[in-house]
Amino acid sequence: MLHSLPLRRSLCASVASFLFVNTVPAVAQTAPRGEPIEEIVVTADFRQRTTGEMPSSITVIEDEEISALAVQHFEELVNVVPNLNWSGDGHRARFFQIRGVGELEQYEGAPNPSVGFIIDDIDFSGIGAVATLFDVGRVEVLRGSQGTRYGANAIGGLIYVQSAEPTEEWEGRFELSGAQDDAWSAGVAAGGPLDRAGTLAFRASAHRHESDGFRENPFLGRDDTNGRNETSLRAKLSWQPGNEWEVGLAAMLADIDDGYDAFAIDNSLTVLSDKPGRDAQRSFGSALRAEWSGARRFELTSITSYADSDMDFGFDADWGNPEAWAPFTYDFIVANDRRRETLSQEFRLASTDAGRLFGDSTDWLLGLYVLDLDERLTTTTRGVYEDPLSGFSDAVEDTLSSRFEALNVAVFGQLNVEVGEAGEVGLGLRVENRDTDYTDSAGLALGPGETMVGGELSYTHTFEDGLTAFVALSRGYKAGGFNLGPVPEGGREFGQEALWSLETGVKALLLDGTLAVDASAFFSRRVDQQVRTSVQLNPNDPASFVFLTTNAARGRTVGLEAAVNWLPSDAWQLYASVGLLDAEFDEFTSDAADLTGRDQAHAPRYTLALGGAWRHPSGFFARLDVSARDAFYFDVSHDQRSEPYELVNARIGYEAERWTASLWARNLLDETYAVRGFFFGNEPPDFPNELYIRRGDPRQVGATFEMRF
Repeated sequence: MLHSLPLRRSLCASVASFLFVNTVPAVAQTAPRGEPIEEIVVTADFRQRTTGEMPSSITVIEDEEISALAVQHFEELVNVVPNLNWSGDGHRARFFQIRGVGELEQYEGAPNPSVGFIIDDIDFSGIGAVATLFDVGRVEVLRGSQGTRYGANAIGGLIYVQSAEPTEEWEGRFELSGAQDDAWSAGVAAGGPLDRAGTLAFRASAHRHESDGFRENPFLGRDDTNGRNETSLRAKLSWQPGNEWEVGLAAMLADIDDGYDAFAIDNSLTVLSDKPGRDAQRSFGSALRAEWSGARRFELTSITSYADSDMDFGFDADWGNPEAWAPFTYDFIVANDRRRETLSQEFRLASTDAGRLFGDSTDWLLGLYVLDLDERLTTTTRGVYEDPLSGFSDAVEDTLSSRFEALNVAVFGQLNVEVGEAGEVGLGLRVENRDTDYTDSAGLALGPGETMVGGELSYTHTFEDGLTAFVALSRGYKAGGFNLGPVPEGGREFGQEALWSLETGVKALLLDGTLAVDASAFFSRRVDQQVRTSVQLNPNDPASFVFLTTNAARGRTVGLEAAVNWLPSDAWQLYASVGLLDAEFDEFTSDAADLTGRDQAHAPRYTLALGGAWRHPSGFFARLDVSARDAFYFDVSHDQRSEPYELVNARIGYEAERWTASLWARNLLDETYAVRGFFFGNEPPDFPNELYIRRGDPRQVGATFEMRF
């Protein structure tokens, strides 16, 4: 394992050296400089501004970098994004934490995400297991509250995934990969114009991925109980019926049928489950975006989206089998069958150049957003425990069916006011109302409703030579909710949370546009912070957890994020990023413990990434990517922590005009690391509390061939 203090110091020193080298003018260079770095337009923003124009901290990863950094799923990109983490609660990542803000799991109750997850305008917040990456055009990570743009589901930030767009000319690609763990994948994508006038174009792709899942189950004689079976279908249509209209239609079908057999009693990759379970999600989604520019003073945008997801999340709660637990009878399972449907509509009016206000100095935008969510969940817990030594016996069989409906209606607006020749003041406001209705088979019926307010005030200044600086004050919000099961008096409902954040930063293109620098510092205060804890009611029953969310804390977060991207010559691309984070509970006292002053869960103190790519004119290329992150607390219910870890990925290959072949390795040094941890009693007869971790993937070496046509 690569946790040694000397190595961590060496890695930090290397990153510091790299950052220094990349911010010093390269007057002594003799190699020819590379092409200028293109400005990137952020599609998740209202007006699709460039990253340099936006007063916030953003990471954008485009298609070529996605293919170089990842093999299959968005979770493989997490380590290169500053201050982004994920919870390995299930097989694929579906819960993310940005700057320490975000959920770790959802076993029961109503969905209430802190980090938004959008794919082609379709909302998959809290169910991001469908985020496969074949034929994805870009990924955008917006850090910090998105109180005006996305409201209640994005108090911590937003992840926006955009698949490849239709093209004006016919093009396509075929990709085939094979790797260790009996992994293989194949995909095809094609698109182009559908009429001679060039007003109608499409893009479609299909992809299949399979692997065994890096676990051995000797009891069942299988090596695929944690396997991956993932199919993705995507389609896009763009239509320009006239000079005043642009219409885009996106649709996707994702069938993720993965195993759930990732935890072992000895924290190894050898599992003992006799009922390995499933972590499956089948989602269909579609979105229709229409933009009308027929008026002189404003433009109209309409976005309609629909998603239907059927999820099966079940596991062997005792992680064992009759032979492993003999002479005790110890056998428990948990099964969750979840169905979620969402339908949303957004209308936006945005000013044109002719519609600017106050002496042609102010752009304006007004909008209305409606989201209807319907989620049905059936949870089954079944098990038995018998101790022949003491004669103790206990059995449980419980099923809870629930339905949660929510209607969110929001109005929002934004002003961007020019101040002098180089300054701009931004003002955004969003008012959102949520009405809910919850019923379950235990007779509980609740219908809380609330109104929430968020927004931001920012100032951006553009200096000469491509340098901009900004300062922004924002308020994000998250809806309140309720707890299920036995709760203390007055603990059934909890209130909404607010997050105030002050952020400042600089963004620059230097050295004739070949060096991009982006750095920001932030201070956040979480008011009435929602904290979710769990208690194991019966030590003989590993499924007898009660989850309780309360407004028990005030949180404080201080941090820094910086990234550089340098093209020193036509042959080289170098990058580095760092995220520093101090996310603590200013005040948190519960019946179990006083955590005042302790770090929040899944909030590592540092996240680092650096790497480089080399490309020869003949077509040969190579790249190396190194990432690292500090230890972090697994939860607020206990004080167990992960270990710091470093990961190394590498790729070499050859690119011709029509095809590319590459060899790649992920986790090249076979680092052992944890992505989730639980602390509870799960071993009879005494059931002592122990730390059980979900390990990240070990080393995998593979090859990929791509043909373009």
